[in-house]
Parts: sequence; C-alpha cells; structure tokens
Amino acid sequence: MTGISEQFGREDWSRHTPKEKARRFGIFAVCALAVFWALGSIEIIWAWVWDSPSQMADLFGRMYPPDTSNLGSILRVLWETVNIATFATALAVIVSLPVAYIAAQNTTPNRGTLWLGRLILVSSRSVNTIIWALLFVAIFGPGIVAGVVAIMFRSIGFIGKLLGEAIEEIDTRPVEALEATGASRFKVIAYAIVPQVMPTFWAVAILRWDINLRESTVLGLVGAGGIGIILQGAIDTFNWPEAATVLLAILALVVLGEIVSAFLRRRIL
Repeated sequence: MTGISEQFGREDWSRHTPKEKARRFGIFAVCALAVFWALGSIEIIWAWVWDSPSQMADLFGRMYPPDTSNLGSILRVLWETVNIATFATALAVIVSLPVAYIAAQNTTPNRGTLWLGRLILVSSRSVNTIIWALLFVAIFGPGIVAGVVAIMFRSIGFIGKLLGEAIEEIDTRPVEALEATGASRFKVIAYAIVPQVMPTFWAVAILRWDINLRESTVLGLVGAGGIGIILQGAIDTFNWPEAATVLLAILALVVLGEIVSAFLRRRIL
C-alpha cells in the first residue's frame, strides 16, 4: 500500500489550503486585536472585576431569606406589568398592520409609501424600549400610560417588519386570480393575502407578547409603571430581602409567560 501511495503521489489530506489557513489566521488575529483594543478603550477597573465574586456572595447573603411581607403589593404591580405588555402588544398589532402593508414591495401603493413604511419600521426598532419610556414619561408623566405607549412604539417595528416580509413571500397566483375577476382591493386583501399571512401573524403576535412581558418588567426603573417601580425602591433603600422577592416574582412571571406562549402556539399554529 505504501508503494501504491508513493506511486500516485498521495499527500496527507487537509481541510483547508495554506492560503485559506493564512486568511483564517489573519481574520482571527484582527478580531483578537479588536477585542483587546475595545477592552483597553473602555477603562475597565480590573480590581473591581476580580472582587466581584465576593461582592456577589455578600449581596446574595443579604437577600436571603426573601421578605414576603409586601407580597400583596408585589403581585398587584406584577399584574399591572402583564396588563402593560398585553395592551401594548394589542395596540402594536393594530398599528403595525397598515405599516406592514405599505412596507411590503408587492402591496405598497407607490415607492413613496414604501419608504415611509420602512422608515417607520426602522425608527421603531432603532430606539430601545427604555429610551421610548423616558421620552413618553416626559410627555405623559409617570405611570402605565407611558409604559404602554413605549412598548407599543418599540413593537411596531418588530411586528411590521416580519409581517411585511411574510406579505412579500406570499403566492401571487390567488391575488392575480381575484384581480382578474374584477374583485376590489379589499376583497383581494381579505381573501388572497390575509389567509396566507395569518400563521405568521399569530406566531409574531405571540412571540412579541412574550418579549414585551420581559421588557415591561424594567419600565418601572424609569417611572413607566410595572414591577420595576418596587424593584427600584427596594434597591434604593437597600432592602435586599424585598428585592430578592421581586426578582423571584419576575422570574416566575417570565417562566409563566413562556409556558402560556408555548401553549398558544400549539393551539393556534
């Protein structure tokens, strides 16, 4: 066998050529340099980093055992958090439908409306929920109204983009068939477009509600309602046992939301 291998000039197999290996090494080297440059530019206080495990242990020690004396108020505000996420998702779904329609290339009336729809989607997604909350707290004042509007504005871009992409991927034959019969635009949308995007619609709406449930837990940190108000108060007063109770309540809410969203996806989709 050795003689046959030598006769045909067989070489050891390699997954990458020397040129590909050099290119991959160069990419890794550039990435490593970028990481080291980023770490050097943000001025990390490494003494605090090395001390963080002992600080975490001390903090968790102060949190135990959790204080449940204020559990009634925590559950009430937790329900308020669920309402913020639910109302905001419902409003975002309603508003995002026309935006998705004009942001899809195959349904938008003209290029002006196409770019208007995409501008709305990009503007919504480019601003974080906390930034929206700060803005609307300044407009509406502290409370759940600012939280609902902030979550809604953030969700419009997410829902509208995914629905717009679903509209662009529909089968055009039913649309062309209805248009050939002289059907109105409303009937074309209702009978040719809507049935094709309904699975995506429900999947996106449920997913966004699940995301909004998580995001609404921190709105209270900037005064926009929800469980974050009690959490911020507990942290500001160094009431770590109550902060632990709030964190456990948030964890339970997120897990419950995941269960509910999975159940809805199984039943609807």
